Amino acid sequence: MINIKSPSELEALREAGQIHQEVMHQLIFSAKAGISTGELDHIAETSIRAFGAKASFKGYNGFPASICTSLNSEVVHGIPSPKRILHSGDLLKLDLGVFYRDMHADAGRTVGIGEIAPNLVKLAKVTEEAFWVAIKNIKPGNQLNLIGKAIESIVKQHGFSVVRDLIGHGVGHDLHEDPEIPNFFRPDQKVKLEQGMTLAIEPMVNLGSWKVKQLKDGWTIVSVDGSASAYYENTVIVTENGYEIVT
Repeated sequence: MINIKSPSELEALREAGQIHQEVMHQLIFSAKAGISTGELDHIAETSIRAFGAKASFKGYNGFPASICTSLNSEVVHGIPSPKRILHSGDLLKLDLGVFYRDMHADAGRTVGIGEIAPNLVKLAKVTEEAFWVAIKNIKPGNQLNLIGKAIESIVKQHGFSVVRDLIGHGVGHDLHEDPEIPNFFRPDQKVKLEQGMTLAIEPMVNLGSWKVKQLKDGWTIVSVDGSASAYYENTVIVTENGYEIVT
């Protein structure tokens, strides 16, 4: 069931999104060679608490940290650790959720550490571009599957592949709500967008094969062929005439 948000709920989501922006800015600024992913997690949790908010991911289905930090061939859900040190050339995916006034704001970024290879620069750029092209399809009355169609089209144009086993989702009172939002065209998905829907749009793109697998830690998702992966996500409100990004 899709939960259409009231004006007061949307205002709370905007406030959660503002906190998210502040914390994500700190994480991106801090993500440099020599720092550990565990330190980044500590920065996030400390900052989120200072705003009077909570980390959406901490304890979610048993997840042990406040953020996800996924490196290189890791697609999503990487677990921060003081033993994982960032090095120049790494491609880091930061995923952060903020819970404030009973609403979750969810978004993520791909960050190059130091100087990264040209193909990784392109991978990250195309992934972000796919998001911006896709959200042009967000307005009341449009079918939801136009989002995935746009993402898949951009990614294929550049010779990369869209991860098919992981998808975007609704977001709000719960971290994951209906509807499901694949990053590829699914003709059977004919849900129509409505004003007040709140969506986490998150293209996940691999340099090689789209196929992924889960590591033995029960969380980290990696590309099967070991190729690098990039990711870009924002929480988006469907408005009367289009969309509003809150993260």
